[in-house]
Amino acid sequence: MISTKMISSVTFLYLFCTVLYFNYLAFRSARLGKIATGIAWLTLLIHTAAILLRWVESYQLGIGHAPLSNMYESLVFFSWCIALLYLLWEWRLKSRVIGPFAIPFAFLFIAYASLAPGVSDRIDPLIPALQSNWLHAHVITCFLSYASFALSCGVSIMYLMKLRQKEKGEKESGVWALFPSLDSLDALVYKTIVVGFPLLTIGVVTGAAWANYAWGSYWSWDPKETWSLITWFVYAIFFHARFTREWRGKRTAILSIVGFIAVIFTYFGVNYVLSGLHSYA
Repeated sequence: MISTKMISSVTFLYLFCTVLYFNYLAFRSARLGKIATGIAWLTLLIHTAAILLRWVESYQLGIGHAPLSNMYESLVFFSWCIALLYLLWEWRLKSRVIGPFAIPFAFLFIAYASLAPGVSDRIDPLIPALQSNWLHAHVITCFLSYASFALSCGVSIMYLMKLRQKEKGEKESGVWALFPSLDSLDALVYKTIVVGFPLLTIGVVTGAAWANYAWGSYWSWDPKETWSLITWFVYAIFFHARFTREWRGKRTAILSIVGFIAVIFTYFGVNYVLSGLHSYA
């Protein structure tokens, strides 16, 4: 399929973007930064076209559903969400320094979709439980929230790296001079989670509504449901600690990373380690 070949090309383009962003950071070259951003936007455009084409191909095969239903399609969409949100943040912040800590996530997830054994790129008919408009609302909100948490994790890694440099008493020069201040990074960790948490909440609610439509029960403690709730509580604890305990900086950065680890287990662990209604075939 043409869409699959396009997605394979997008994988290598994200790798190229990752290299460019790291070189921008290493050499502090504004020219490399502009090239990295330009290619990232071009890659996102091709990525978008590939997803839409796969949707068209689904109709041509007489199946006709949005490309969100299996592991391959969800990974491709997850990668797209990360790239989109990152580029929007870059445009809003007028800074590319987060690129080396965000674009690699987009590359890794789409690379896994394209290269991992056992991840099929076939377009299969939806099982009856998935034949619902709830599919779009639930999957889109969940993956947009996951993407925002991926960015938060990347910024948290930046925060911890800069904090360690400061604690060691090193001068703020070279690459460190490009990093935003610790307060700015802490604020960005908070803002990205502020974006992701309501989306995750909507994802959990729409998932419950969809479960009731498909299986006649809003909640059945399926492993995916359980880990989604655990992930939700991790980020709820983040807000509780920030507002009532006045946690800032290192502790909230660590909580952000723990939250994204929970996201990854909710996504991969449930599918490969725990069996349940939500496991991808």
